[in-house]
Parts: sequence; C-alpha cells; structure tokens
Amino acid sequence: MTSFLDPAILFFVFGMAAGLLKSNLEIPPQISRFLSLYLLMALGLKGGFALAKSGLTAEVSVSLACAVLLATATPLLGYVVLTRFLNGFDAAALAATYGSVSAVTFITAVQFLDTRGVAFGGHMAAAMALMESPAIVLAVVLANAARRRQPTQAGDAPVHNTSLGKLLHEALTDGAQLLLIGAMLVGMLTGESGRVGMQPFAGDLFKGMLAFFLLDMGLLAARNMGGLKGKSPWLLAYAVCAPLVHATLALSLAWAVGMSVGNATLLTVLAASASYIAVPAVIRHAIPEAEPSLYFGMSLGLTFPFNILVGIPLYASAARWAVG
Repeated sequence: MTSFLDPAILFFVFGMAAGLLKSNLEIPPQISRFLSLYLLMALGLKGGFALAKSGLTAEVSVSLACAVLLATATPLLGYVVLTRFLNGFDAAALAATYGSVSAVTFITAVQFLDTRGVAFGGHMAAAMALMESPAIVLAVVLANAARRRQPTQAGDAPVHNTSLGKLLHEALTDGAQLLLIGAMLVGMLTGESGRVGMQPFAGDLFKGMLAFFLLDMGLLAARNMGGLKGKSPWLLAYAVCAPLVHATLALSLAWAVGMSVGNATLLTVLAASASYIAVPAVIRHAIPEAEPSLYFGMSLGLTFPFNILVGIPLYASAARWAVG
C-alpha cells in the first residue's frame, strides 16, 4: 500500500482518473517526447556511473546473459500460447509486444528501489537495452513464415517479406536506445567526477520529471482502455497473466544464478513489462496484417497500469522472498 503514496505513482493514478473522466488535460507531444528522452538519458548516466565504479564483473556478464535468454524465450512462449486463439500475424505482434520491455516501467522500478534504499547494478540499464530487439526480430521471422503458409490467389499482388537486415538496422539505431547506450558510455568514461557534475540534472530532477511523465502516461493509458471493449476475455486475461508468468521465469532464473534482490527485482520487472512505444512503432510497418488496437490497447490500456500500480511492489516482494 505504501507504493501508492509515492508522488510519481499518485500522479499516474491522477492521470488515469483525469483520462477516464474525459478531461481536456493534455501534455503536449513535444513535452512528452522530451520527458521520455530525459529519463532515458538520466537512467543511462546513472548506469554508466555505477558501471565505472563496479567494473565489468562476472556478475554483470551473467545478468546480461540472463536478460538475452529471457528476451528470446518469452516471445517464443507467447507465440505458442497466442496461436491457439489468434491468427499468426496477431500472435506474432502480441508476442513481440509482451516479449520486449517498457523503459518507463523499468525507470519507475528503479525509482521504487532507490526510494527504499535497495541496491542494484547499473548494468541492468544495459540489460534493458539488450532485451528490446530480440522479440521484434523473432516476431518478423514468425510473420514472414505465416505469409509463406498463406494460399495465394491468381492475380494477387506479391507479398514482400520484411528484410531482417533493415529491421535490425532500425532496431539498433533507434534514437531512444542510442541515447540510453550513449549516456551510459558517457557515465562510464567520466566516472565519479561526472556523477558529481551531473547530479543536479540526472539526480535531483529525476523524480519530478518521472512524476510529470507518469501523469502523461496515466492520461494515455486511460484513453486507450476503450480499445479493449469487445476483446476476448482470454486476451484480457493474457494481458495480466503473461506478465506474471514471465516474472516467475525471470525470478527463477535470478534465483538460480544468485542475483541480488535489487538486480532480481529489475530483471523480473523487465521480463514482466510489455512494450507500448518501440515495438508497436516497428510492428505497425513490419506486420501490417496485425491489428494495432489489439497489441497497443492491451499493453498500454491494461498491462502497463497493472505493472505500475500492482506489479512493481509485487515483484520486489517476490524477489526479496526468493533471493533475499
């Protein structure tokens, strides 16, 4: 219950309430974009400063390997389950959405741990960057396979499969991801002196900026809940159950390799989160046969609020019980 008394979380709740009341409260898109870039830059700097202090240890390597394993396993698991009640294109798009990660959910979890004095490694920001792209690549491969299985009619226009090379280039050069990695490198190179110099920017302002951004996310989440009307109850159940299943897999892996409570919490949050920015933007063009209201509405309208309000404290408690 104490997590709801955090100002950032309360601003998210306020934003959802305003959105459900159909208020005209709105954050200009340019401001929202700036806030998201600021949060990624500040997170990258924090991670870089921490890595400069700890170095690239065996624990760092194991954690990153676990992240890549989860980023590959969860979309494949999702696709197997989703093809039981969806066509191959919608299943691939949803598997990518739930197999990738939400930067805002991760940043909120970082703030949650900071507030409670729980230590974690700066390398977990690198884990987040690594977990974003595998699900997209796998989804496009699965969608291409579905296209080849479709019967073609005489006179139909030829179907062009998405180029994996182009897709990889787009995924690896995405501006937000590049900013995160670049800020992390700056933090690693400047170390303690950089941390002290950037503290007013990357430290003191961070929580206020996060609260402002979560207000916008609350508004956006509430306004996308309408897209869930008429959807199958099985899909709505998947939007909540998939994060819990993915979180259980991540926590089991964290326990097996002996992660700390903080790192286990963040790995679990990453596995349980669903992308609502990066993946939908790519999937909309790479898998045009999929229904955008399905993967965007479920991830932003249901899974994101669930993780912010219930999931993060739940995953932190589970990590403390399992590896603490």
